[in-house]
Amino acid sequence: MSEPGTVRYSAEDGVATIVFDRPAARNALTWPMYDELARICETVAADNSLHAVIFRGAEGAFVAGTDIGQFESFTGGDDGIAYERRIDAAIEAIERLPIPSLAVVTGIAAGAGLMIATASDFRFATPDARFGVPIARTVGNCLSMANVARLLAAFGPAITRRMLLLAETLTANEAADCRFAELLPADEINARIRSVCRRLAESAPLTVRASREAIRRLTVGSLPDGDDLIRLVYGSADFKAGVAAFMAKERPAWQGR
Repeated sequence: MSEPGTVRYSAEDGVATIVFDRPAARNALTWPMYDELARICETVAADNSLHAVIFRGAEGAFVAGTDIGQFESFTGGDDGIAYERRIDAAIEAIERLPIPSLAVVTGIAAGAGLMIATASDFRFATPDARFGVPIARTVGNCLSMANVARLLAAFGPAITRRMLLLAETLTANEAADCRFAELLPADEINARIRSVCRRLAESAPLTVRASREAIRRLTVGSLPDGDDLIRLVYGSADFKAGVAAFMAKERPAWQGR
């Protein structure tokens, strides 16, 4: 793993901005960055002066997932369960914020990056944006039940299958076509975001809060347990081989065990 990276926070005129800052790794998240995100979400939730929060990535990418080098220390399926619970907690913290969230996606939003965008209420993408979960071709891990449910709610079964089974990545145009993101030229996106934030500031805050929470509950409420699936995948020889191949910049040879 290279530098640990940081998550930067600022607030102005009732709008918070959270920036994932590790551009050398396309803002792939490290454990310290996940911890910083959790602390910042607590800060945002406690600030009654805010009416919106914006998520961005630094220097040409949104978030390229979790730093894969951290998986080298995993020894079995229970490590995978702990990791997926950590991701679920981070995504749920975004969904449970008392104010609406906006994701500004430039470049890649993959894995955890896609889930952060999916957890946001609104997504705005530049033409170079890409969205996906290419784990079936890269590391060979899997998602939690909650994150699969979020993808199904956002994209429907057909596109979710393309992402998870075929490791397909959606272009910005495709994401706009399925109404996942609003596509805008790079020089127009900030003005559009300011306009949306102004509209949110005029909306009834309790209506907004209740509506967001209702959507969250209907998306991830009463999900079946998926620890058996996570343990199967993260405890496999294929997962170990996938991590090793990724770090060596080689193509993994899957054995199905």
